[in-house]
Amino acid sequence: MSGRGTKTSEMRFAAYLEGLASVIGHADRKAPLRDYCVGLMACGGRKSVEPMAAVTAPERTAAQHQSLLHFVGSGTWSDEKVLSKVREMVLPAIERHGPIEAWIIDDTGFPKQGRHSVRVARQYCGQLGKQDSCQVAVSLSIANHHASLPVAYRLYLPKEWTEDCDRRRKVGIPKSASGPSRRSRWSSCSGPVRPAFRAVSC
Repeated sequence: MSGRGTKTSEMRFAAYLEGLASVIGHADRKAPLRDYCVGLMACGGRKSVEPMAAVTAPERTAAQHQSLLHFVGSGTWSDEKVLSKVREMVLPAIERHGPIEAWIIDDTGFPKQGRHSVRVARQYCGQLGKQDSCQVAVSLSIANHHASLPVAYRLYLPKEWTEDCDRRRKVGIPKSASGPSRRSRWSSCSGPVRPAFRAVSC
């Protein structure tokens, strides 16, 4: 990539981060947001904060590690507002290549060890092709022949979490978050889907 192309990419990335920063609240979150996003793109393999800290602040990895943990762990912004902002910024670029042709509902399993990660449970994991300890995210994406874009995303809340008040309280899952009972995984994403559908369908 030429120097001009690199500068253009950096400017676009900075503008994208400015958009995200406008919906996550306090101004002091802007720097860790940038570091977190840079870390996601720079680190291959597992996207954990330890290698991300080493890449984004090699001269103060321990302090950066704590900063990123705090940023992720205490984030009180609205996921729906962030996804809405992403949709607002990215959708026009996708539609320049043609109209939206498909809505894609999918679930993705993330294998996990232990039981302390939020909403982790022994359940079917597509990555492994069997039941095992994992988190499951349900998503809605829109797509055309050029690209796809997630517009709604939510971690599935297994029944064993809905019945364990202490466990929910420790990780900050509100009482209003309902479990699946007899509903499917897909219905757990229905809340975020409705505003996304209205926005894209207009």
